[in-house]
Amino acid sequence: MKLIYDVEDKPNFKANIIYALQQLLAIIAATLLVPTLVNNIAGKTMLSQAAALCGAGAGTLVYIFFTRRRSPVFLGSSFAFISPLVGACAFGYFGIILGAVFAALVYVIIAIVIKCVGTDWVDKLLPPVIIGPTVALIGLSLCGSAVNNINNTAAGEYNLIAILCGLISFGATVLASVKGGRTMKLIPFIVGIAAGYVSASLFTIIGNITGNSYLMIINYLPLINNFSTISLDSFLRVPQFTLASAIKDGFSELKGIAGISQIAVLFAPVAFVVLAEHIADHKNLSSVIDRDLIKDPGLDNTLLGDGVGSFVGALFGGCPNTTYGESIGCVAITGNASTSTIFLTAIFAMILSFFTPFVELVNTIPTCVVGGICIALYGFIAVSGLKMLQNVDLGESDNLFVVSSILVTGIGGLTLKLGAIEVTSIATALIVGILTNLMVSNKTEKKNIAAAMVEADADLTVDEDITGEETTDTDSTEE
Repeated sequence: MKLIYDVEDKPNFKANIIYALQQLLAIIAATLLVPTLVNNIAGKTMLSQAAALCGAGAGTLVYIFFTRRRSPVFLGSSFAFISPLVGACAFGYFGIILGAVFAALVYVIIAIVIKCVGTDWVDKLLPPVIIGPTVALIGLSLCGSAVNNINNTAAGEYNLIAILCGLISFGATVLASVKGGRTMKLIPFIVGIAAGYVSASLFTIIGNITGNSYLMIINYLPLINNFSTISLDSFLRVPQFTLASAIKDGFSELKGIAGISQIAVLFAPVAFVVLAEHIADHKNLSSVIDRDLIKDPGLDNTLLGDGVGSFVGALFGGCPNTTYGESIGCVAITGNASTSTIFLTAIFAMILSFFTPFVELVNTIPTCVVGGICIALYGFIAVSGLKMLQNVDLGESDNLFVVSSILVTGIGGLTLKLGAIEVTSIATALIVGILTNLMVSNKTEKKNIAAAMVEADADLTVDEDITGEETTDTDSTEE
């Protein structure tokens, strides 16, 4: 696609503020959801939403540094680490930080290996016939989340008004991106969220006046409670940082070597699994910005940025980070790939995490409105993966088997459980796809060689027809 702002471009500061806020809105719902889910599952409040947001910003800055400002993507709280985080809560705050250390070590070790052996193996092991459907699967696997949000599933009942607000949000996003002017095309998600929020507010006001709870889409209670007593704390509040809590509580809950070993088993294998999604995300982003990020800045640097960024992020908010598909989708739809926008987004995330009204206001955005813009975000991820298949001949049975094995096992939700370790459906699908491709690879190579020979014969025939005699490249050169 044609980018409005390329990676090195720097929009003017005033405009960049708006673009950065849009990136923040695209990733903030998922970033804040991870600590909430961990706390709910663990049955105790260990992680802070505001601290996780600050950690995501800090981790992104680290990533930008390691990738030398060449990869325009935001790092947010990783859903893959929810289960390990829940387990680590039993070992206290230092247990959570230690888990991030083990995850980061996996990334660093793999990055060192890649630095030594190069990245040519990535293209051989993960050709378009594998990486394309895997990227598409990442988008498709999130479809259920978008639909659940629009259905307002979290509220516990099916709500047509919520669906209407979600569709208004999606429709406004589409119109801004397709029909809007140059400026409007750069901020479609802000337009979509604003339209959805306004419509939801109108229904909520009518519901409050008439006493009809079905129309009350927005819960303003957290925001109202925040300002129930006007004080400095209601405007500015230092988040509950994981490292500060760990220093306060000490090491007692780590439970010695046995506890440390359990934490390693919880986190390290998941980091290996997330590696597959890391490569898929960067292949996807490469296709969006028309640059091979695996080569430049290099997979070793993106892994170091992701790994060290996860550790730094965990020191703040406890949650290891990962590159966000929502951020990539935002880049693809808006055509803004400027890393200066990502940098400013990270700064905003850190600053606004201290601003209590902002966090509370974000929490009032209805899930149905978020679901509306996610239709566009997740859809673009899926379509970008399918686009990678445009030069793959799906008429050939070998390619068809590879693609179908990935899509069916991934969409079907096939997972591998090995004790406390669970390989996600996306990683499982990727493994199945790689094995299937290896099974048919010899056949594919023979077909490619045969096709090349046929093409060469065709070129010779054309030369004969033009000159009336057989010619070769060597003969032509000598003449």
